Amino acid sequence: MTYTSSQLLGLTQQELDDLFSKSPAGDIPNGEGNGTAIIAPGTVFSAKIASLINIFGWQGKTFDAAHGTLTNRILAFGLNAIVAEVYKSTSWFDNKECIVLDYSKTSLLAEHIRDEIREIGPGTYLGLVYWDKNKTIHFSLQFPGA
Repeated sequence: MTYTSSQLLGLTQQELDDLFSKSPAGDIPNGEGNGTAIIAPGTVFSAKIASLINIFGWQGKTFDAAHGTLTNRILAFGLNAIVAEVYKSTSWFDNKECIVLDYSKTSLLAEHIRDEIREIGPGTYLGLVYWDKNKTIHFSLQFPGA
């Protein structure tokens, strides 16, 4: 099954965690992924919060798989900023393989952030965001044309 960002916004926290846990790491993506922040999952507020974040904050990530890096697209005009190292490793969530987006050595602004993603469908990834070792929110990335 391929999930849309709207469907993911309607899932509960537990359903998102279960989906992440049962999904394979997949291949490290390449190119521009459109991002959706999943805050207050499964509530009427989730879609509205995600829309505001997309407009004013975070729009997605642009991966360079060959170099094992990414940049985040932020602000209303899609500025590429906040670099991360990208590699496969063990998830802090369930000790299974995932794709790690590691900001600890590449960004003073985001040095406490670690994202983990897994492919939940063709060109669609579900992610977890950690602040230090604390799981905070989910997000999704969709790569058009995948």
